[in-house]
Amino acid sequence: MFKRFVKSVGGVAALKSVIDARFACDLDACKGACCTFESAYGAPLLEEEVEPIREALPATMKYLPPEHVREIERGGFFERKESELMTRSRDRRACVFVYYDETGVAKCALEKAYFAGETTYRKPISCHLFPIRISSFGGDVLRFEKFRECDAAEEKGRRENVRLVDFAREALERRYGAKWFEEFRSKADE
Repeated sequence: MFKRFVKSVGGVAALKSVIDARFACDLDACKGACCTFESAYGAPLLEEEVEPIREALPATMKYLPPEHVREIERGGFFERKESELMTRSRDRRACVFVYYDETGVAKCALEKAYFAGETTYRKPISCHLFPIRISSFGGDVLRFEKFRECDAAEEKGRRENVRLVDFAREALERRYGAKWFEEFRSKADE
């Protein structure tokens, strides 16, 4: 069982699949499928993300389709599923923060407002880390969540030799810090 894990760094462990996977998003192939998986809910949220998202809403709403704006105005942008927070979804399909670019790719309006310099909040960490998911097992455990819609990203990652941990570097540093990432990366290379 323990062979599935790498050594813990700062109380965070990773499944071997996170270390071994090759991954590089291919938006031309998937069209932003990670933002539109069929589900009653959108992305997992941390309690500490609710207020920054609430503060980012005014800058974000102008990028959303009208039906998503109405959804947020009617029911808010998140809901609680048992003890977990999740963004709301529209029609059991798209996260309420999804907008579609001119090519039909689903993208995050929170992130669009962030890159436009209109807010300091980028997007939920669960989205930024995707396809890495965090489970709690006496501390954070990182796992690679595979989806058929991401097959092209795995193929591109293999073709370009991009490791998942390197693809997700910015998100991992955002969550755990640059020092943690460097230590984690060196352990991943062992």
